[in-house]
Amino acid sequence: MSSEVLSSSAADQAAAVPDWVGANAGLLVGVPLRILLIVLGAFIVRAVAKRAIARIVERILQPSEGEGERRRSPRGPAVLQRDSSRAAERRQQRARTIGSVLSSFVTIVIAVTALAMVLDQVGIALGPLLASAGVVGLAIGFGAQSLVADYLAGMLIMVEDQYGVGDSVDLGEAVGTVENVGLRLTQVRDLNGGLWHIRNGEILRVRNDSQDWARAVLDVSVAYESDLEKVYTVLEETGRNLHKDPAFEGILLEEPAIWGVQSLDADGVLVRMAVRTAPLEQWGVTRELRRRVKESLDASGIEIPFPQRTVWMRAEGAEAGGAPAS
Repeated sequence: MSSEVLSSSAADQAAAVPDWVGANAGLLVGVPLRILLIVLGAFIVRAVAKRAIARIVERILQPSEGEGERRRSPRGPAVLQRDSSRAAERRQQRARTIGSVLSSFVTIVIAVTALAMVLDQVGIALGPLLASAGVVGLAIGFGAQSLVADYLAGMLIMVEDQYGVGDSVDLGEAVGTVENVGLRLTQVRDLNGGLWHIRNGEILRVRNDSQDWARAVLDVSVAYESDLEKVYTVLEETGRNLHKDPAFEGILLEEPAIWGVQSLDADGVLVRMAVRTAPLEQWGVTRELRRRVKESLDASGIEIPFPQRTVWMRAEGAEAGGAPAS
């Protein structure tokens, strides 16, 4: 009797297994299949995004020659066009940084989205997890506000091409040549050789002396007795000769212009002349122009004034209150 009972229970269990499998076939096959499809979809989207990012980086790395030169933005740094090695280094740095940031961002977004979809298929409630993640993210955000600001500012500097390696910039206290631009820090080498490390989030304004063109400004002081028309003629001739000099071809972008009388000083009349130059060449042009102007004024007999002072000396033995001797 007992053997019959055991055999019947075993038969019932054997018959129940196919019923359970049939009832849960969707759970046993459908969920793993959907998870597999989610993972495969995430990999495919990641591959497509990576290819798009690679195309963006490749476009950034293209040199501005031929058609690229015609399509070049008017904000493009002319000094880098004359130095291909610096231009290539700058493009490569921008491309590496932008590509790395975009790749990391896309990977994180895809991974988080795929993980949320997998947890939803398993049956884990996402509400409490999202609430906890929100609290943790809020705490981290408050603690790392400056770090986030640095990275965002660095990304904007890269995308907007505000400055790059080799540019001469003024970032406030740090004035010099940019040696490295990162997402968090910018490194500037000043005139004395010091290397400044500036957080990108603290950069409030930028003066870039390496974009488009620069201007050499020279103030020439002449005596009050000088004929200003003659002074203008001499200065114009000097500037014209400098512009025609083959040594300054490509450096002077136009003939120097005489702006006229800038001020009436105590020692003479200040006449200003200016000329547009290639970036970073304004200081050398100003020095050469100053030398040639000095020679031209001397040759024309125009006096360059020097400070004059009247000194009154009291004669020895003069009584108090007496008239001083000159």
